[in-house]
Amino acid sequence: MIIDTHCHLDDACYFDDFEKVLQDAQEARVERFIIPAAHPATLQRALELSQRYDSIYFSVGVHPYDANLYDRAFVEEFVTHPKCVAVGECGLDYYRLPEDKSAIESYKALQKEVFVDHINLAKKYQKPLIVHIREASQDSMALLLEHEAGEVGGVLHCYNADAMLLPLAQHNFYFGIGGVITFKNARKLIEVYPHIPPHKLLIETDAPYLTPHPHRGKRNEPSYCRIIAQKMADLSHIGLEEMETLTTQNAYRLFNLSAIDTLDA
Repeated sequence: MIIDTHCHLDDACYFDDFEKVLQDAQEARVERFIIPAAHPATLQRALELSQRYDSIYFSVGVHPYDANLYDRAFVEEFVTHPKCVAVGECGLDYYRLPEDKSAIESYKALQKEVFVDHINLAKKYQKPLIVHIREASQDSMALLLEHEAGEVGGVLHCYNADAMLLPLAQHNFYFGIGGVITFKNARKLIEVYPHIPPHKLLIETDAPYLTPHPHRGKRNEPSYCRIIAQKMADLSHIGLEEMETLTTQNAYRLFNLSAIDTLDA
């Protein structure tokens, strides 16, 4: 089977056909789903879905774009839930900076402060991190190492193909590979991909975003994990089933899913 380690099934775009989305995914052998609740407004739905379906887990955090909404007490209410498998989506994103140049440094400082608090929260509760990094590799790497995030490890969500981040594999970090690897302009990711240790690979869709080829322009869904898995298998020169097994074992190991599945049983 395949585990979609990052899909925003709490998004409103799935309200009308949620059951069909799950059915289509299961027909494609995608049988486990992690919802990275990244905004306080959608966190409750992520929790409710995880309680309704044995196959759904969630994480809790605040996306760097919404760092001003971070409330540690609110996040901490959810992190101890049995179906909460990680802290995040959290991290640094310098892609969209304030137009007012005088506000840029304070904007970055707030993101860093919130990111560090996520790291500390993950270490407190011994949960891995789901890390978002966009145009902020150097600062992200420095904070993860300085604050010893490797104690709990995590995944670099939608890995940005920056070779600078590859050494994090030695600090208990995994690399989330999504639909981008199927894009025609994915040359950088395809070049870096062979340098990722196989036991550190995870599959994710980031649904409803980053839909893989040939479905670009449409809503992304967990069923498209099969497309991503096939591309990864081709690049790794192994069979599809072997890639499914490899990445499923990796996900179970990082997120300690075996323990949670035992509770559900």
